[in-house]
Amino acid sequence: MIRIILFLLKCVVGLFAAVGFLIIAGVVAGALLLPRFDAFQPRVAEVPDGMVLVLDLSEGLVEQRPDNPLARASLGPTLVLREAVTALDAAGRDERVKGLVIRAGWGEPGLAQVQELREAVAGFRAQGKPVTAFAETFGEAGNGTLHYFLASAAGEIWMQPSGDLGITGFALEQPFLKPLLEDIGVRAQVAQREEYKGALSFLTDDTMPAPIRQNLQRYLDSALMQIATSVAESRNLEAAAVRQMVDRAPYRGRQAVDLGLVDRLGYWDELRDAVEAAMQSAGGEEAAWVSLGDYAETVEQDGSELDDNADAPVIALVHGEGPIILAESENDPIFGRVTMGAVDVAEALAAAIDDPEVAAIVFRVDSPGGSYVGSDTIWREVQRARDLGKPLVVSMGNVAASGGYFVSAAAEAIVAQPGTLTGSIGVVAGKVSLRELWADLGVNWDGVQAGQRAAIWSPNAPFSRDEWDWLQQTLDATYADFTGKVAAGRGLAREEVLAVAKGQIWSGADAKAAGLIDELGGYRKALSLAKGAAGIAEDAGVRLRAFPAERDPFAAFLEDALGGIESPGMRALLRSLARVAETLAPLVRAAETLTGDPRSHALQSPQAIPVR
Repeated sequence: MIRIILFLLKCVVGLFAAVGFLIIAGVVAGALLLPRFDAFQPRVAEVPDGMVLVLDLSEGLVEQRPDNPLARASLGPTLVLREAVTALDAAGRDERVKGLVIRAGWGEPGLAQVQELREAVAGFRAQGKPVTAFAETFGEAGNGTLHYFLASAAGEIWMQPSGDLGITGFALEQPFLKPLLEDIGVRAQVAQREEYKGALSFLTDDTMPAPIRQNLQRYLDSALMQIATSVAESRNLEAAAVRQMVDRAPYRGRQAVDLGLVDRLGYWDELRDAVEAAMQSAGGEEAAWVSLGDYAETVEQDGSELDDNADAPVIALVHGEGPIILAESENDPIFGRVTMGAVDVAEALAAAIDDPEVAAIVFRVDSPGGSYVGSDTIWREVQRARDLGKPLVVSMGNVAASGGYFVSAAAEAIVAQPGTLTGSIGVVAGKVSLRELWADLGVNWDGVQAGQRAAIWSPNAPFSRDEWDWLQQTLDATYADFTGKVAAGRGLAREEVLAVAKGQIWSGADAKAAGLIDELGGYRKALSLAKGAAGIAEDAGVRLRAFPAERDPFAAFLEDALGGIESPGMRALLRSLARVAETLAPLVRAAETLTGDPRSHALQSPQAIPVR
């Protein structure tokens, strides 16, 4: 029955994928058969002498652009986090840039990403340039708390009169399937190390286990207090007062103004008029409005940190994003499914390590974990860099937990945002038995095998006593390996690691206090540490080189051809298909968990996170 359900769900998702593929295939064919000469010209004209930059979260925010040009086309003008941060840094020093407008309220950024953007906005303001934020509403088209958190970095916040200020905090929910599984004759057999490792508890429990509840609550409390403290500082309020405001939210527009959380109520056209009037009253000429993404394309990435001089030191940048699998990385051309393939990431790290031009490596990790063996494959290259004396600094994104922390443990230094979800040092494995379900359906599975444990992962029978004992021994060995590598990489006693392990998740701020990371910050902090570890002066220019290298010219041609097609209607259709598939994805994952190889989930963090 479970396999039938999984098959039907995948058929539905596959249908939407096929529709999306046919649409984009037509676009590709049109781009190739009817090429326009201007498709090969730069997509962004030279920026004007006077401009206001617009940071629009509705355009989306990603860690890196997918290589596949079809996936890039479906994303439209999505911002790349590192490029946005670099562009804001450059804009703060660019005399042509007169101000910044943040258009918030739409989109699904993660907490750590918002913290990194917020730091960049603060740096822009520190150059004496005005920043204004606007949202139609906070909370209807995205997490209101996170969007307001970013907006609060501005000197002035506008909200549409009809909008609400939905700074209601965060909630984590997940279904627990044990009663349903028992009713239909499905038995879950799961073992974990230790009590906080709850990635598969939705199969084995009626409700959230107490240790996991306590651990998740601690993380959410830490994240929300970080936001309250930062908002209070920006708005000249008390942190405790802001925290109380969260408990009473949402607020209507006038209430938000009276509380000092919003400055003005008005519409987008009124904000534009006010910003332009302020620019002119300051003695400037009329300024053009330019998206931050367009401006970023004109900026040498990492601004003052980069140097075109061929003799400048090279810093390698390697990305590891998504669930860790023992295979090549995936990058779905339609729906943007991203996985950290151990094969690709390990090869990229190895190439950077063995390249004599590379002085240091920045390894960006944004992963909830996954395969233990895949994680160990990547860990080996990180450890090899350390053994060979080549500095490698990890920069953590929204999530770097379980396997995501495993691959980071041997780094020279680890950098995370205060709200990064990390830790989850533990292991979980098991399977479900469908024997009773098949019996109820009148289906009898039978067969032969050569090897006593050949069918150990078969869902058609529970673990035997011998198989269960083997699983326990395997988990003990895996947990010992994980904690041992953390102890060696972090320079901690084994007892210290065991105290913060047990599958517990930590915010970046709490992880620093526990000794699991070194510094709080983002890309630029990691780059600074990498330069220092390599003996490069802080103010010296470097060349940032991505590993693996750029794609081949034919792939670049396809990208340019698609880049000339800017149909909002097509992007809207693709995003609609993606949202339907995303809605069905948790059901597909749950069904895959019931039928797949459980070893691929061994180092997986809880499914209820990251915070959105």
